[in-house]
Amino acid sequence: MLTFDQIKTLPKAVLHDHLDGGLRPATVAELAADEGYQNLPTTDPAALAKWIKDACDSGSLEAYLETFQHTVGVMQSFAAIERVAYECAVDHANDGVVYAEIRFAPELHQLNGLSLDEIVQAVITGFARGEAEMANLGKPIVMRTLLTAMRTAARSTEIAQLAIRWRGKGVVGFDIAGKEAGFPPSRHLDAFDEIHRANFHMTIHAGEAFGLPSIWEAVQVCGADRLGHGVRIIDDITQNADGSYELGELAHYVRDRRVPLELCPVSNVHTGAAKSIAEHPITTLTKLGFRATVNTDNRLMSQTSMTNEMHLLHTQAGFTIEQLRWLTINAMKSAFIPFDQRLAIINDVVKPRYAKAIEQFS
Repeated sequence: MLTFDQIKTLPKAVLHDHLDGGLRPATVAELAADEGYQNLPTTDPAALAKWIKDACDSGSLEAYLETFQHTVGVMQSFAAIERVAYECAVDHANDGVVYAEIRFAPELHQLNGLSLDEIVQAVITGFARGEAEMANLGKPIVMRTLLTAMRTAARSTEIAQLAIRWRGKGVVGFDIAGKEAGFPPSRHLDAFDEIHRANFHMTIHAGEAFGLPSIWEAVQVCGADRLGHGVRIIDDITQNADGSYELGELAHYVRDRRVPLELCPVSNVHTGAAKSIAEHPITTLTKLGFRATVNTDNRLMSQTSMTNEMHLLHTQAGFTIEQLRWLTINAMKSAFIPFDQRLAIINDVVKPRYAKAIEQFS
């Protein structure tokens, strides 16, 4: 059995982490004072962290999403956004993360007049500052970002064009997020067409609160490269009395085409997409050879980290260090950076460090 601290030393890759869902509680309180945001339920960092966790641990995606009004509310200036991005890089690097794709919705940060480009610049600047500082401390990390459009709004094409404009400057893809029920991804086909025409990358939140139709549309109609969550693909898999499994046509397609699943175990439990870590579909999906990855989703809302996610899978779902290695390599294979850069991180960082850890901890 690996300890929490041993797992913390393992190299990790995260593909699904929201910038506005990962603030430090103290930062939320400080920025609220600096920015004049007066709607926090409490300004005490410990009490605020508990309030957010309790609100999120409700089994409802809608209730979970409501907590973001406070974190987004304090991220309305260049300095505030840059600070949050910087701290995101530092926190992930200190947790053993070597590669991170962090997503955020630029359209939510314009209440004080920032342009979309200024908002993206603030995030890129913060990431670069964090990368440089952590490299000097011997904890190098590669930070990249995905630009998210809200599926409940009508700015997805504009955000897709923004992502393409910042391609090669730190932005590696496009995403849509928000309430799934009643807001199918097919409403945003113009945005996805922009991404496809530019030969760019995209992931779509699908199969979290809503089921197989959301996944089918994301893959077959919209052409998603990855599925944000995708946990409900388990609904298309049947276990027989003898322990064998039967895959439906969609599950077969997703597995056989190696469509990556950005699974977020702790968050999935909090939003009701999974009953518990021990019963999370990631165990079955891993056993059946899906391109499963493990992610944090929202570190503040779920009071989690990559180390915590892996430790829970290890202690409650029986994942071995070899399986944690497999999940990490899956994530790097599925990253939106160029193939040679992915391969370099896999061969020069992930594999050697895991080999050393397996020898050391066995």
